[in-house]
Amino acid sequence: MSAEHTAWMKLALEEANLARSEDEIPVGAVLVKGGELIATEHNRTRQLKDPLAHAEKLLIDKILASKIKYLQDYTLYVTLEPCLMCAGMMIWSRLGTLVYGASDPKAGAVGSIYNVLADKSFNHHPRVLRGVLEADCAALLRDFFQSRRQ
Repeated sequence: MSAEHTAWMKLALEEANLARSEDEIPVGAVLVKGGELIATEHNRTRQLKDPLAHAEKLLIDKILASKIKYLQDYTLYVTLEPCLMCAGMMIWSRLGTLVYGASDPKAGAVGSIYNVLADKSFNHHPRVLRGVLEADCAALLRDFFQSRRQ
């Protein structure tokens, strides 16, 4: 794992911690192009009263709103394996690379329950790097849900 991937994932973890402090499910995301930070975001489903307000969706929506049509030169770092909705957005926006931390055995659509990014039915397949700071990303989620059960 490169130092660059680790550094960007640490920034995504900062976003995830911000989500946790706002009583959101602690998932953070960072969008990078050419080694430059483009934007950061975290889950906001409760704040926005929108079940679709996932960190990676908010980032992709934000960049597409700026009239950029395709993201083939971008790398998205996210602390949790994307769901089917977010993975689909990565295909349609032609994301170049996805880097994620923790796997999601309940809703992960990039290898855990399904791998939509590798589905031959689609004409775009982002590069994927899994498990960057996986233990840190998983621990944040595990601790969040354990604290909510108590």
